[in-house]
Amino acid sequence: MSVTDTDTGAGGPHDKTSRAGRNLPVAILVGAALGGGVIASLVYARYAFVGILSAGVLFGTLEVYQRVRTAGYVIPVVPLLVGGQATLWLTWPFSTSGALAGFGGTVVVCMMWRLLSPHGRTAATEAEPPPANYLRDVSVTVFLGAWLALFASFAALLVYQHDGAGRVFSLAVGVVSSDVGGYAAGVLFGRHPMVPAISPKKTWEGLVGSLVLGVAATTLSVTYLAGKPWWIGALLGLALVVTDTLGDLVESQVKRDLGIKDMGRLLPGHGGVLDRFDGFLPSAVVAWIVLTLLP
Repeated sequence: MSVTDTDTGAGGPHDKTSRAGRNLPVAILVGAALGGGVIASLVYARYAFVGILSAGVLFGTLEVYQRVRTAGYVIPVVPLLVGGQATLWLTWPFSTSGALAGFGGTVVVCMMWRLLSPHGRTAATEAEPPPANYLRDVSVTVFLGAWLALFASFAALLVYQHDGAGRVFSLAVGVVSSDVGGYAAGVLFGRHPMVPAISPKKTWEGLVGSLVLGVAATTLSVTYLAGKPWWIGALLGLALVVTDTLGDLVESQVKRDLGIKDMGRLLPGHGGVLDRFDGFLPSAVVAWIVLTLLP
């Protein structure tokens, strides 16, 4: 979960947990370890970053699958998992065409798999009724495939460029700076909730902090590491703050629909994989658009 989701305050002087119930020291250590792994991959073997994305997509999909299955959804998990890996890895030899082919093929197979699946049917009769809730389940399946594998593929597409390490680092530093700026400003100045119905701990003051630090950090990173004009860095920073914040809100709303606090427990202090990378995934799409399509 982004730290901006807990940007309105912290516990007492002897309380290690934030108001969101997180163990802050543990969360910082885990976050530093994840960040260190990403930076090491970009510095020493940037294509290894695709492997990190692959693991995130795999474990994130499994976490969400467990949650939606408990809520009564019938998801064709085998083609979703296999197709998610295909969507990501096909970007290596085929670039954007590989991502499109992998995602399109995943949707087709999942549609057929769910149609022929015996799960979710009503009581068996001689007429063998069609699957129950077919449209609902397929819609959620396609949503999950796009949310995790397809969005992650845009981050992979960034790293293949000749300055790919700088581009991915600009994406990562923009998202992290948005989170840190929002958390700090929210703790110090947060008074006015931004969207209390979805995430009551987010404040407008926190958003301002996200904008200040996120835009500044991304502008510097894009200028000096990705070799782009400063105005592209500023535009990307603004876009990343928006997508990071909205990505966190989207996951918060999904969890509200499912009646859960975290998507999983794999990352101590953060929850599940998607709880940590909820803002990164949609931000990867925007980063690829800005850094690839603008001159």
